[in-house]
Amino acid sequence: MSALVNLRDRIVDTLDPAGHWFALLPIRLLMAWEYGRAGMMKYNGNNWFANVQDNFPFPFNVIPVEISWFLATWAEILGGVFLLLGLFTRFWAFSLIILTIVAIAGVHWPDQWDSLAELWKGYAITDKGFGNYRVPLLFMAMLFPLVFAGGGKLSLDHVLFTKLSKR
Repeated sequence: MSALVNLRDRIVDTLDPAGHWFALLPIRLLMAWEYGRAGMMKYNGNNWFANVQDNFPFPFNVIPVEISWFLATWAEILGGVFLLLGLFTRFWAFSLIILTIVAIAGVHWPDQWDSLAELWKGYAITDKGFGNYRVPLLFMAMLFPLVFAGGGKLSLDHVLFTKLSKR
């Protein structure tokens, strides 16, 4: 039994410090790619927000669609870049959570549902009349660790914080 405890302790002693460096990096990189790509698609595409603006929660439903499109596009592009760098990670992760909540409400949530079982059908990739909020919900779940833990040690946030704290 003692050998197993020692092995566990050695594994934990190795993984814990490595986790401070690497655990949040894949989340940052994946979210940077996904949001940056979505922003570039908006940047190169046509504004379709007029079709869904009524579904946006207040105050986003009263902002002119051109402004909403501009803000969503640049929040995704800049958020992707800043997450990639790990710079102002908490701010951008929180901002992208807000953007994702608006996207779920405006685009991915079902138009109507009568029961939790029916709502659960919207936890899907494709919309078959029940919504398709699965991917944005997973993205939100991946952003929460970045809000609460920051970008990790492999981030510009860590470099800047370390330099500023030594002054």
